[in-house]
Amino acid sequence: MPLNAPHETNLFYANRTLNLGHRGASHYAPENTMPAFRLAAEMGADGVELDAQRSKDGHIVVIHEVELSHTTNGSGLVTDKPLAELRELDAGASFSPEFAGTPIPTLEEVFSALGPVLLFNIELKVWTYDDRGLVAEVIRLIEDFNMQDRVILSSFNPFALKRAYQVNPKIKRGFLWRPKLPFFFIRRKWLRFLAREDMYHPDWESVTPALIIKEHHRGHLLNTWTCDDPEVMRRLIKMGVDSIMTNQPDVLKQALDE
Repeated sequence: MPLNAPHETNLFYANRTLNLGHRGASHYAPENTMPAFRLAAEMGADGVELDAQRSKDGHIVVIHEVELSHTTNGSGLVTDKPLAELRELDAGASFSPEFAGTPIPTLEEVFSALGPVLLFNIELKVWTYDDRGLVAEVIRLIEDFNMQDRVILSSFNPFALKRAYQVNPKIKRGFLWRPKLPFFFIRRKWLRFLAREDMYHPDWESVTPALIIKEHHRGHLLNTWTCDDPEVMRRLIKMGVDSIMTNQPDVLKQALDE
């Protein structure tokens, strides 16, 4: 835990390892949908990680892939479709017929239903310098729902996090990192200084005790992703990571309760 943690009001500073459902309880329900988020809450998760993109007409929708065909019965880019068209798509049937008809949720819908129940790690899905208003609109919703102390904004893109700091520096930011990233300009780790992050989010394979100590001394939380192996979970908990993102929050809860 960072040295400045006692002065923080954000609930991610919990002095224990938090359980975050990766795109909800996405091992059991379609990722980034209301059923997955509700199930994560029922399984005892402290919060969820979700992905935010901007529709063509400026609404914030919760979906990971930029191409709709990966998880829905649609095609084309999320950012090229208006909300009304996106809401007509089926985001559940490809996972299981049980979830047929499940729509893509909006961030507003998620906050309305589960804002008082869960913490939220919101990944800003933007891969260019220009976020096309995504960051400002996400922050507007956070402020409208008074979620500042229940939310962190994360991204692989340091320019998106810089923009978040400019819009509202009080909302905590986490810099995502993985050694092999497909987008060249953000693979340069020295660009991290732009993010002015409060938290570091490496993949679990990159986590070492020395890295945790280093980030804590820098005043950062260390939140890691995406781990579904109970033995690795136990090892990460013992190391002292601040949160673990998992597709199976029930498995992580059992490891945390041991």
